[in-house]
Amino acid sequence: MPSPVRLTLLALLITLPCSAADWPRFRGPNGTGVVEGRVPTQFDLKTDVAWKAKLPGVGNGSPIVVGDKVFLQAASDDGSGRMIVCLSAKDGSEVWTYTAAGKAAKTHAKNSLASGTPCSDGERVYAAFWDGAAITLHATDTSGKKAWAVPVGPFKSQHGAGHSPVVVNGVVVFNYDQDGGAELLGFDAKTGERKWAVKREPHRACYSTPFVRADGGKTELVVATTTTIDGYDPATGKANWSHPVAWDNPAKKLRTIAQPVWAGGQVVMTTGDGDGSRYMLAVRPDGSTAAKTWELKKNIPYVPGPLVSGDHLYWVGDDGKAGCANIKTGEVKWSAEQVLTTAVSASPILVGDTILAFAETGKAVAFDASPKGPGDGKKSDLGEPVFATPAAADGKLFVRGGTHLFCIRKKGV
Repeated sequence: MPSPVRLTLLALLITLPCSAADWPRFRGPNGTGVVEGRVPTQFDLKTDVAWKAKLPGVGNGSPIVVGDKVFLQAASDDGSGRMIVCLSAKDGSEVWTYTAAGKAAKTHAKNSLASGTPCSDGERVYAAFWDGAAITLHATDTSGKKAWAVPVGPFKSQHGAGHSPVVVNGVVVFNYDQDGGAELLGFDAKTGERKWAVKREPHRACYSTPFVRADGGKTELVVATTTTIDGYDPATGKANWSHPVAWDNPAKKLRTIAQPVWAGGQVVMTTGDGDGSRYMLAVRPDGSTAAKTWELKKNIPYVPGPLVSGDHLYWVGDDGKAGCANIKTGEVKWSAEQVLTTAVSASPILVGDTILAFAETGKAVAFDASPKGPGDGKKSDLGEPVFATPAAADGKLFVRGGTHLFCIRKKGV
């Protein structure tokens, strides 16, 4: 029998216009990181690389896959340009490149000038470009023709930008969160017209991407940052419920980078800081409010997002240590299992009952999504640095390395 999580995912896919085989946004369908179908979780570069495409410029943003095309963002090596790059999913050949002006700017050492991930509704591709001073939301059709470009506003953060838009029922949603200012914005997907704007309580720039919750036929947008976790009507921006995040030390509020997930009727978010501080919080929405159900404060991730499988939550920390907890209670089943020996920035993905995770070095591990433990793990190596979360579609795994996009597929599959 399919699990409640799988059924919820299938219900969400029915409401979205892209094919179930697509990977149309950051972390795939609804940002779950869950792969529908099978893709390789262990690979050999000599036998399992269907193609490898040299990428222009630099970027840490993830690829998305829509139909027979792969889209990703890049910045020119000198910082003077920003791009949406479209490649053929069949052979990696360049289909088109959309460009806009930019300039060099300071970022965190693990960030880039193109760390956002585009999204698509099957008709257009939407991407947030940071030109070094301000953010502009761009839209093209799937042939690369410009549909619209709308200024979002100036952007300030000690780490640079790295936000990813999502598109929900004809509305492109952007979590415009920065140092000292925060808004949630909704734009008409066809025209770029701003439909609504909601002020949020700011702190330090947060980068977490919203996701959609479908409950009782109602579609709700869920946003989690340092200050609050909230549910909104994506058509109007009207708040349905809100939960202020309470910090033991108000002077030490942590930043959200990883996308929150929907797990067993709860929103689960992770937060952290460069000094090693960590915090995971689960809240259950109920009417106009939400109540905290559990929390964890150690051996959890900051940048990589968690995964849900059955009744359990799984994660790989920034230090390569994995863990598992019960969704309903937060009871830790196992933690601090060293599945990777070097730093991790990319979020893991779930393929059946297997979790695939990449270290920043390009080394990969596939381990069991089991409350009994991760097992021995199966190792692979891309041979290039990996900071971007992989994409998966149509039996293929798409991994962005330091200079190439790899398409990995087992022969005969």
